[in-house]
Amino acid sequence: MKRRHEVLFTQLESYRSYILRVLENVSEEEAEVIPKGFNNNIRWNLGHIYLDQYLWIQAVTKEKAGVPEPFQTWFGYGTSPANFTPETPTIEELKNLLKEQPAQIKAQYGERLEEEFPPTEMGMHTIEQVLIRTIFHEGMHLQTILDLKKCMK
Repeated sequence: MKRRHEVLFTQLESYRSYILRVLENVSEEEAEVIPKGFNNNIRWNLGHIYLDQYLWIQAVTKEKAGVPEPFQTWFGYGTSPANFTPETPTIEELKNLLKEQPAQIKAQYGERLEEEFPPTEMGMHTIEQVLIRTIFHEGMHLQTILDLKKCMK
């Protein structure tokens, strides 16, 4: 694996670990709160982060990434906690999925980061480009989670 790819996965793991540390003391009840001015809660943001990486990998590779079908209904773009069902993963289940995801992506796609695919509407044509985009996206949702936590104090 090229050094820049090792750095990319180190960053993904580091940022993901930071999000998980931010969530250490968030209860299931707190994860459900939607403060005034927000559209979603912490649980939705976690599921969306998890789903987003796989959706963009699927978008570029045109291969199924193994995300359970209901995740799109619960956490896809334009959804909200109103779409949740009793089967929607809890915050603890989502934290476990998020913790495992970087290693799973590395194992599944680590040797394919530079493989060329037809470009997406954003012009991305490699998994490496997708991961750079999804790390940025994850940071945006991290800030939302921090803002949600602040509003709950």
